[in-house]
Amino acid sequence: MRAASVFHQTRLYFMLSAIGMVLATAVYAPATALQFDDSHIQQVARARYGQGGATAVSRWLAMMAQQRSAPESQQLRAVNDFWNSTVRGSEDRYVWNQADYWATPLETLGKQAGDCEDFVIGKYFSLIHMGVPAEKLRLVYVKARIGGMGSSTTIAHMVLGYYATPDADPLVLDSLLGSIAPASQRRDLTPVFSFNAQGIYVAGAAPTSPDRIGHWRNLLSKMQKEGFQP
Repeated sequence: MRAASVFHQTRLYFMLSAIGMVLATAVYAPATALQFDDSHIQQVARARYGQGGATAVSRWLAMMAQQRSAPESQQLRAVNDFWNSTVRGSEDRYVWNQADYWATPLETLGKQAGDCEDFVIGKYFSLIHMGVPAEKLRLVYVKARIGGMGSSTTIAHMVLGYYATPDADPLVLDSLLGSIAPASQRRDLTPVFSFNAQGIYVAGAAPTSPDRIGHWRNLLSKMQKEGFQP
């Protein structure tokens, strides 16, 4: 537990350092959408990960098609349930043999394992593809308190926030919990910063471009090579 705590504290330090560099140089970025050829994505999944990966991707595509016309509240539940039940929580060092790796939705479904960022990326792009506006969604870095009284520890964590309106109490989609709850009820989470395809958001600062986040830029590049068009 002590080693894990040191690891997460180090990760949080680099996250906070990255915020400073982003705010110093970034420019506001436009919104993007997610389009792709279903058959091509399935072919890529099968070539890389075999039938198991192709089956997981097919289930993902079917879920999004089925929920595309549903109310946003139902889409949130369907997407949260799908990713939380399909993907096994793990760490990048075990899944990718790297300290920090942002997997595409196809990669995560191919491995059927991922860390908190991978869950959030999958949920974010699922909802974007189903028509939820990007401005309603944010990938939120938080400090999460886990464990009971007297034995709790704080880790760096990521969740997906859904804002029905710009000033609304956001709903939190979390890989640690099966249910979706308003942020005001998640006393265990302390926001650090958030971002989406439109910008990076830090309290007290103007939005800045997500293109300055190297992992985000690399993620979009990988997705384009897989056949996505973010």
